[in-house]
Amino acid sequence: MLLLGCVKEVSDYELVISLPNGLSGFVPITQISDAYSKLLSMQVAQGELPEDLNSLSDMYSPGTLVRCIVTSVQKSDDGRRSIKLSIDPKKVNKGLNASALATGMLLSGSVSSVEDHGYLIDIGVIGTHAFLPHEKAKSYIKAVKRGSDLKIGQNLNCVIVEVKNEGRVVRLSIDRSEVAASLATERQNWTLSNLLPGLVVKARVQKIFPFGMKLTFLSYFTGIVDFMHIDPEKSMNYSPDQVVKACILSVHPNSKAVRLTLRPAFLHPGGSPNQLSSDRMGAVVEESTVKAFYKQFGALFELDDGTLAFARLKHLSKNRKSFKPGAFKAGCKHKCRIIDYSLMDEMCVVSLKYQIIEARFLQYRDIQTGDVVQGKMLSLKPIGMQVKVADGIKGLVPSLHLADVILKQPEKKYNIGDEVRCRVLECNPAGKKLILTLKKSLIQSKLPVLSNYEDATPGLITHGFVVCAREFGCIVKFYNDVKGLVPKNELSSEPISCPDKVFYEGQVVKVMVLKCEPQQERLLLSFRLSSKSGPEDKRECTSKEKQEVKYQIGQIVDVKVLKKKDNGLEVAILEEEGNVVAWIPTLHLSDFVATSKLLCHCLQEGDVLPRVMCLSDKGEHIILSRKSAVISAVQEEQVVRNFFEIQPGMLLTGYVRNVMPFGVFVEFPFGVTGLAPKVSMSDKFVTDTKDHFVVGQTVIAKVMNIDEEKQRVLLNLKVSECSSGDSAAESFALLNQYFKELKEIKDLLRRGESSTAQGLCELVPGKELQLVVQDVREDGSALFSGSCVTGLTVTATHYHLGDKNIAPGKKMKALVLHVDALTSEVYVSLREELLKQRP
Repeated sequence: MLLLGCVKEVSDYELVISLPNGLSGFVPITQISDAYSKLLSMQVAQGELPEDLNSLSDMYSPGTLVRCIVTSVQKSDDGRRSIKLSIDPKKVNKGLNASALATGMLLSGSVSSVEDHGYLIDIGVIGTHAFLPHEKAKSYIKAVKRGSDLKIGQNLNCVIVEVKNEGRVVRLSIDRSEVAASLATERQNWTLSNLLPGLVVKARVQKIFPFGMKLTFLSYFTGIVDFMHIDPEKSMNYSPDQVVKACILSVHPNSKAVRLTLRPAFLHPGGSPNQLSSDRMGAVVEESTVKAFYKQFGALFELDDGTLAFARLKHLSKNRKSFKPGAFKAGCKHKCRIIDYSLMDEMCVVSLKYQIIEARFLQYRDIQTGDVVQGKMLSLKPIGMQVKVADGIKGLVPSLHLADVILKQPEKKYNIGDEVRCRVLECNPAGKKLILTLKKSLIQSKLPVLSNYEDATPGLITHGFVVCAREFGCIVKFYNDVKGLVPKNELSSEPISCPDKVFYEGQVVKVMVLKCEPQQERLLLSFRLSSKSGPEDKRECTSKEKQEVKYQIGQIVDVKVLKKKDNGLEVAILEEEGNVVAWIPTLHLSDFVATSKLLCHCLQEGDVLPRVMCLSDKGEHIILSRKSAVISAVQEEQVVRNFFEIQPGMLLTGYVRNVMPFGVFVEFPFGVTGLAPKVSMSDKFVTDTKDHFVVGQTVIAKVMNIDEEKQRVLLNLKVSECSSGDSAAESFALLNQYFKELKEIKDLLRRGESSTAQGLCELVPGKELQLVVQDVREDGSALFSGSCVTGLTVTATHYHLGDKNIAPGKKMKALVLHVDALTSEVYVSLREELLKQRP
């Protein structure tokens, strides 16, 4: 059977296709086209990805209309039908032959190769060579934005613009305007054996029924339009002999019965049906009004927003016995829930069943990592247990997770049909992947769920499970595939020589986070949740007792540096009663990341830092910040203290917490965090997020969207969107703060006794130096020495040597370009045009 379908979902190995009348089917990756299948075979044979092989998601997107042919229909154990489809032109267009091809025909084709002047297109007609010139593809390529070329395996709507040699050679066009205007006519000599779905025809209304109407088209063809495919805007205005525009939806291979649609979205080939907004899926509608009832099919409803919805008979009541037709007269109101959306019918599919309206989960995306769910065991295999969580939602309990201990004979504990209580370890809605655990220790755990590296703050105690025990220690896994290392010395307060003898794979353990590097996905853990306190620990504990409820976020204090560490400063808050220990991360020493590192390098134990702000009092220490912009925002009350204070349009000052490939996480004072997606990060096109932001960078973010249910905040970091109005004043204030901190760094350097530190203070960009060439490198750059740069590395790149002839020992004039105080490196230029410009 030939059908017009619409791509609903795209996965790695198949396309899910929406079909007319609320049906769905799938196209396996091997049923795209011959050329694409050959590339797949090459990948399997060679073990590497061919250059021309693109993924399905690179070529197809939801909303794309495609012609399909049903290859098989299978019935599953639970009674559901699985419709297997193909979009291979050789199968879809099998009714056509070369002699039947005519100018103006609209066919589906697939790119088989990319040539110098265009593309060879497979239209599935034996003996026909189809060519698509570049100029006839430009507008389409520009509109779909999938690169500069069409891809092998890409399915296209093609109009025949020229036929040569009795159909052996045809020239095609996929120009959007030509495709949209195409119309099947009598002159194209269509027959019942080669009639194709997707063709738009002029038709005449022959007869009107309660459930639809009968049309005649192309002189002698007849077809049916059912009630779901009558144009809702004109449903009451059709009359016999009226001429209408219609699109063929399906052609039955045996009976040759033709189904058509009058819905506007399908009357212009190359278009796309209307889609449902994602927030409506799963929504419960308190009052939906019955528009019509069809005793053999179901009921048509009007929802609260005016859109139409359809409920099949089986979804109108709990069972056949409880069904009351009188409750579905026009105008009756019912409570329902949107359970699906049929793209091909442009209609919501709803259910009135109480158990579905009250169901916790309808789709994979409703499930969150860490959720505790009820399910029913479907099967037990060596890989694990398959569990039905809800209609259409299945999960896997790996064999490692069938119990707290490894079960050698799980079939003795579990039977098919058993109700089981699981916890979600991982959920990937796009891939419909759901991993569960039956370990009671994890299901009953009241400790925080660790599902991403950003939440792994030092001091956090949570449950995980051992996946590996070796001589170096244990690897512990958490939710969403987050894992970390417990080194040998952190396994116990007593030495353990053979960890694999003490710990086993799958063992549930309680761990404490010692350190986490989210960008590198490195997590250091400990099984030692409490240890003996030494003198330093006692001092810190005493300080902790003092600081309870004493310091509020936003409070300004003076501190003294106690100790320098790799990632920050341990400081004492100066007060009359005694010193309280706190912590300033390196990246919180300044609004400028480079300056932060310099300050940390220059500060010494005993130095006093005034006007530092309390940022957080969670964890081991009070966390302080010296970021001027953040402090100003708190003092001027330009902050939110919790999620519920956030409003769209707010401009908030924060700092980058993490940079991920999909966007940037920003944290604000008082612990509120938000995500700036890749598209909202910069006014420039973002290829790599790490090229635009770094962890610790101070930013101003605009609140774009708030999801109150999931407590998520979407942000915009584009400079054009995040200015408060006086951008010049903001820029000068930032520059002023930057130069102020540079002066502070120079003052810290000057107090040092080393000649290197003194020399760095004297060097400023634009200063002229007398230098001696020390060495010329292979890359053309040169190293210099001189009395004014003792202990410093002075470099000029090949470009900045200009046209000077240099040799070791030669004296030269040079201009300072940049001074890196952190690495004691100075970059200079010998170019004459720069030396002349010096005042």
